[in-house]
Amino acid sequence: MNSVRRRTLLGSMLAAPILAGCGTADEDAVTFFFQARPQEARARMRIIAAFCERHPGIRIRTVMSGPDPLQQMLTYCAGGKCPDVLMAWDLLFAGLADRGVLLDLHTMLDRDPEYAATLRADSYPTLYETFDYRGGRYALPEQWSGVFVYYNRKLLAQAGIQPPRRWSEPWSFEQFLAAAQALTRRDERGRVRQWGFADAWVPCYSAACFGMNNGAQWFSPPKAPIRTDIGDPRFAEGLQFYADLAVRHEVAPSVADRLSDSAADLFASGRSAMLLGGHWLYSEFVEQDDLDFDVTVLPVGPHGGPGAITGIGCTGLAIAAHSPRREQAWEFVKFATGPIGQAIIAESGLFVPVLQSAMGSPGFAAAHTRIRNLEVLTGGPAASRTMVTTSAWGKVESLMSRGCNRVLRGAAQADSLGAMTGDIDALLRAAT
Repeated sequence: MNSVRRRTLLGSMLAAPILAGCGTADEDAVTFFFQARPQEARARMRIIAAFCERHPGIRIRTVMSGPDPLQQMLTYCAGGKCPDVLMAWDLLFAGLADRGVLLDLHTMLDRDPEYAATLRADSYPTLYETFDYRGGRYALPEQWSGVFVYYNRKLLAQAGIQPPRRWSEPWSFEQFLAAAQALTRRDERGRVRQWGFADAWVPCYSAACFGMNNGAQWFSPPKAPIRTDIGDPRFAEGLQFYADLAVRHEVAPSVADRLSDSAADLFASGRSAMLLGGHWLYSEFVEQDDLDFDVTVLPVGPHGGPGAITGIGCTGLAIAAHSPRREQAWEFVKFATGPIGQAIIAESGLFVPVLQSAMGSPGFAAAHTRIRNLEVLTGGPAASRTMVTTSAWGKVESLMSRGCNRVLRGAAQADSLGAMTGDIDALLRAAT
């Protein structure tokens, strides 16, 4: 399962590969490659328009991604037509960096020490370092998503459940399970008409977050790892807890159930009381006036804590290593990831900004008036942890997902994944 499914689960991509930027299609325009749903694309166009007002001499031409942006970027660059500015994903950028596709932005930051110092001071350390790899910095973060739990406020109130409001005070696995059980409703024939919990992310990744919230890492170290920790009993216990929500306790849709209804649709229609997902879902839910929802944090296992954590889920902006418009591209990246661009992101309601000043702005709060537990969003970056950064991720994910999916189907126990560590570690070592 492709890691960029994080942002493509909910809707179709824009069909047109080229959108109108602030310039023409001439060869001097800075090309900007990104992936987005229609609402997200419109927010990006606002940033581009604001940039062009301040930099009339620099033209931007947008290039929309298809369903496999990594392969598309490699194809462009292999053909000598690499876009100047490229959207980067936290799980995918390392492969591009190792192939020499991305520019080490230290070369630009070192020439601009005042901006670099201001950016660092206003950034969340966990996000600022997202795209660091082997001593280089290959992108600057532009938005945080993470994963957390949406909940139907009315349904939880009817069940007498008050979920946590902040990452530092999470609920336990036991409390979370009890809530999911109380929120699962069945008809007289035993058929589920309301699930306690559903998952709108990638199940293997979600399961890994539960393992990490039980006191273990997924990979060691998370950046350029040399081994996986799926054999750690704490990780296996957390992953098994996640799998058992569907397999054993039947408070979440099974793998087969997920084929008939999307998790987001279940939540939006009131057929699921809680939903694991990221901020990319917010724009869809907020458009439904009859959906009274809020957000809470992930649960913590007996070996985790004291606070809950989440995956970074960050995207960034990178510059092609061989861009002939490097200076102009750098001006755009600085703008989009700096205070003005981040303020636009904050007030759009479509993204969570990565700068503290934008996160605390009136615009961000005004765009999230439906959320009472705003600290789940504003505190998310500090609670984020790198899941994994390796150029071998494609091969590792393919191997690991086969074993993980067996556990999620109930065909194996999570502690059986330890038998895979040797093969996975070999892939990781080969990439170091």
